[in-house]
Amino acid sequence: MKLGVIGLGYVGLPLARLFASKYPVVGFDINKSRVTELMSGHDSTMEVEDDVLQSALVEKESLNAGKGLYCSAELQDIVDCNFYIITVPTPVDKNNRPDLTPLYKSSESVGKVLKKGDIVIYESTVYPGATEDECVPVLEKTSGLKYNEDFYIGYSPERINPGDKEHTVEKILKVTSGSTPQTGKKVDALYASVITAGTHLATTIKVAEAAKVIENSQRDINIAFVNELAKIFNMLDIDTQAVLEAAGTKWNFLPFKPGLVGGHCIGVDPYYLAQKAQEIGYHPEIILAGRRMNDSMGQYVSSEVIKLMLKKDLKVKGAKVLVLGITFKENCPDVRNTKVVDVIKHLKEYDTEVTIYDPLADPAEVLHEYNLQTRDSLPQEQFDAIILTVAHKEFLNLDFSKLRLKKSVVYDVKGVLGDVCDKKL
Repeated sequence: MKLGVIGLGYVGLPLARLFASKYPVVGFDINKSRVTELMSGHDSTMEVEDDVLQSALVEKESLNAGKGLYCSAELQDIVDCNFYIITVPTPVDKNNRPDLTPLYKSSESVGKVLKKGDIVIYESTVYPGATEDECVPVLEKTSGLKYNEDFYIGYSPERINPGDKEHTVEKILKVTSGSTPQTGKKVDALYASVITAGTHLATTIKVAEAAKVIENSQRDINIAFVNELAKIFNMLDIDTQAVLEAAGTKWNFLPFKPGLVGGHCIGVDPYYLAQKAQEIGYHPEIILAGRRMNDSMGQYVSSEVIKLMLKKDLKVKGAKVLVLGITFKENCPDVRNTKVVDVIKHLKEYDTEVTIYDPLADPAEVLHEYNLQTRDSLPQEQFDAIILTVAHKEFLNLDFSKLRLKKSVVYDVKGVLGDVCDKKL
């Protein structure tokens, strides 16, 4: 048994490293600089600690002799694998429509090396039916092989939580599925051999796809609900955090908090389900209402900051504003689909001078993705307004007295600063 993991990002690398503890694994990625970085023993996403990664790495020549991980950007290095696990991202375009381009491209790559008897497992989040309707035809066309006769398909949706060092991949129960009953058993056995939390074999691939896409849609809707509550309680001059704390004393109250909803899962997956629903003639009102609410929060936060500044007679035009955090979540360098950029965009519409400080985000990546200048060291100046948008641990003990002017505003999106802030979401 030899595994090829296609895509070495936040999902693929931890999975490849885990499988490499028991099997020979080739991690394939088209990003050559990423492969070079990993083979040097460093993971810039911070998902796999350097010492753990280094202990898993082996040279290509010794890979077939046993377990271990070898990373490559060369397609021929995965030609002798018999399991291919595709873990590429599934984003949305500027109109929030599913973009399956990474899936198509990775399926083409695997199709070029696919052999009789091989199993291709997809982990990327998609709408129900996408694996068999969109990916399988690409594999068939590229390989010249027949689905469920020459090769087989599995689907096991990723459940990686970036930045979470407690719920790591082996500690999260894994949903599995296969294109035939026998394939399902093989896929389930493969994952069960390394996932200590256990597995759940779904009845069909579509069931597994649907299960994944509703996991994050459910969270999106629940967060949208508390975001709406935050807006209502703000108008009533009631502390939202205090309300949620009080309500949380009931055993079955769900502990969701208001905030900016970005990232590659919660802020994206509901659009995949909504698109499929619309294709079959159903308009998903609750799912899209949740998305509208959560996508509006960036502008809401910036508007609240501007109101606070005006109440303190602070001049808005030309005001110096410090934004703490640009990543989509705390203690993680991932900037994909971060909604902090919405806050910054609307602040700049008031001609404010925005400084972005994030010790974890890569300034070059932020510049490339969003055309925004960021810094990874704390500014040595004072500001008219400070907005904590991401609860990095580095921000929790900052000396705000050195950062704020006499009448400056501190706004806490995450509700972690206590009495330091003038207002929280």
